[in-house]
Amino acid sequence: MPRKFIKRYLPKPEKLRQQKSLGFIASHLGDPGLWTLTRNSVAGAFSIGLFFAFMPMPFQMLPAALLAILFRVNLPISVGMVWISNPITMPAMLYVCYLLGAWMLDMPVHPRPAEGMLDWISAQFTHVWKPLLLGCVVVGATASLLANIAVRLIWRWHVSSLWNRRQYKRLPPPPPKDQ
Repeated sequence: MPRKFIKRYLPKPEKLRQQKSLGFIASHLGDPGLWTLTRNSVAGAFSIGLFFAFMPMPFQMLPAALLAILFRVNLPISVGMVWISNPITMPAMLYVCYLLGAWMLDMPVHPRPAEGMLDWISAQFTHVWKPLLLGCVVVGATASLLANIAVRLIWRWHVSSLWNRRQYKRLPPPPPKDQ
């Protein structure tokens, strides 16, 4: 994997520990497990980050960071994956989750407005919170599981291709063909 490229852009743990705004989390940032780029650490970070990316809650990065610290997975990747749900993608993500939850609960679907998705959710909250929450948990858990499997498979493929390339270079050159 492109570790050197990623490590170049990661913040240094020493600088983050000096940030007073991070509060009690700053003392845990010295753990090297939060900064390593191993298959398990990256796969776990993708899982945590994607799960919270689909949760309809403010400050999604905080629980993603806390779980990354608790499970000792890559902290920057875990927090960065949360940003899949940004102000542009969030309305569509929430509506798909709502549709799935309404289908799973066999509830009628309230029509989606052309604009103001978050305002619509606020106004219809008593009707949509159950299917929305169920859909978000199901989609978040599914995306989390699929991302974990995908990262592990891609990582394994990459390592085996590097291994095969190294083995191929060690082979003696083929004998010249007689014509």
